[in-house]
Amino acid sequence: MKEENHKLVKITEQPSRYNHLEQMPVLEILEHINEEDSIVAEAVRQVIPKVQMLVEAILPRMKRGGRLFYVGAGTSGRLGILDASELPPTYGVPETWVVGIIAGGDQALRHAVEGAEDVPEQGWRDLQAYHPTADDTLLGIAASGTTPYVVEAVRIARGHGLLTGGITNNLNTPLAEAADYAIETIVGPEFVTGSTRMKCGTAQKMILNMISTTLMIRLGRIQGNRMVNMQLTNAKLIDRGTRMLQESLGLCYEEAQRLLLEAGSVEKALRRQS
Repeated sequence: MKEENHKLVKITEQPSRYNHLEQMPVLEILEHINEEDSIVAEAVRQVIPKVQMLVEAILPRMKRGGRLFYVGAGTSGRLGILDASELPPTYGVPETWVVGIIAGGDQALRHAVEGAEDVPEQGWRDLQAYHPTADDTLLGIAASGTTPYVVEAVRIARGHGLLTGGITNNLNTPLAEAADYAIETIVGPEFVTGSTRMKCGTAQKMILNMISTTLMIRLGRIQGNRMVNMQLTNAKLIDRGTRMLQESLGLCYEEAQRLLLEAGSVEKALRRQS
């Protein structure tokens, strides 16, 4: 892998289009960051057909009980865990449906774990705690497309029959080669050279949002455009659910809230009234 990395021209490491950043006024810094960010949505739009292919391959596996695993290091790993952790409260699904794994373990969420991403076999080892099966999907996330922890996890998983995907911000990377489906989102050099927490991270977050949201919709966790399976974990969400029932059933606020709290979710409340 080291030889491959040496030959790879990494767009993510190319010099920023801007220089002397420390001499720029605050407004100019902010405007240029915004200009660079405006590139991201179009870059993501270009890869929608690849995202579609991946989602359509994941769906039948999840319908059979398969799970989706995200694996990454640093920013990429944190973004995977963020996306996975937001799905249970938003869609009322078990935490086991989508799982984020980061090089270095949970402590790496807040603190860099030196060298964790450079151990090739560790990503697959970390996945073993979940007893992966051929119905599962492993999605590797790495801006460079060369992170050993991620690349080797995807390579080994594919060899064991898992569906595999890779999200990267460079072309023709080891990650893309290792995966069944490669999503290469090219956003260009970062405003701060090599700081892939910026545009690359934004692109990764957008793609993860697209993948997980589409999966949840197609797996029946949405009705119309409403989060009818959301967990009622705070006053805001109880109020939202109450208003959904008011609109759907023509009830007063108090009656809708009583029904919601008794049923435990909007969907269950609607089923009781059907």
